[in-house]
Amino acid sequence: MTPHDLQWPDLVWSHFSRPRFDDFDARLGAAAAAGFAGIGLYAQAYERMRDAGRSAADIASAVADHGLVLAEVETVKGWWAPEGPSADECGTIEQLAYELADAAGVRYLQAIGPYEGSVDQAIAGFAGLCDRAAEHGLKVGIEWLPYTNIATAADAQRIVEAADRPNGGYCADIWHHVRGANDIEMVRQLPADKIFAVQMNDGPARPSIDDYKADCLASRLPPGDGTFDSVGFVQTLIELGVDAPISLEVCSTELWAAPVDDAAKLAADGMRRVLAKVG
Repeated sequence: MTPHDLQWPDLVWSHFSRPRFDDFDARLGAAAAAGFAGIGLYAQAYERMRDAGRSAADIASAVADHGLVLAEVETVKGWWAPEGPSADECGTIEQLAYELADAAGVRYLQAIGPYEGSVDQAIAGFAGLCDRAAEHGLKVGIEWLPYTNIATAADAQRIVEAADRPNGGYCADIWHHVRGANDIEMVRQLPADKIFAVQMNDGPARPSIDDYKADCLASRLPPGDGTFDSVGFVQTLIELGVDAPISLEVCSTELWAAPVDDAAKLAADGMRRVLAKVG
């Protein structure tokens, strides 16, 4: 299997289901043991490994040795800027992502806001990002985040549709859907073949931390273990015809502190239970 062969309901273990800079090889072993098909990687985590002497080819080999694929790279921002510090930061992250894509055949690159300036500038910036990523075989998805000015699926849709790039689409994360607009009709308006990434997790009925960003990086639960309508969200995606793999992004200080094998198994088993309940 290659990363581009991944499809629904293949499971990918998102990088942020563990601390940003934990033991990469332990992560691979845990993902394989839990039955994941692929993993994600934070670009800066790769940069640290590269600076320590581990090349993109070395990483690709290690992933393959565990029977996994490198599915996704996170996270590029600043793509809206034509020049300046934000553009420079974006270029650095892009280069890291492209090194991994060229070595490991990565299928997906995650993009987030906020953007500065006009929406037209953001549209042009996203189009440029997609064009550069296409040279490396990457799909690019905007993840809407309620604490940015790309807060909803509709905000992301405005940019993606106007940019009109074949490899430009969306990341649908149930956390940001529920804790944001919580409007499933917005999700239904997205073309199924443009939902390139699905991120699943769960959460408590009320935020555990007042700060949204801090909460979403600390308080997530495995799918089915919280109060979100995980089954309904998955059912909607199936009805739409989404064929992207399912990325388990369970950002949790509790699970970050847990043994890596336990964290992987809890996420995968929770998702499988949710899938089993879908009609």
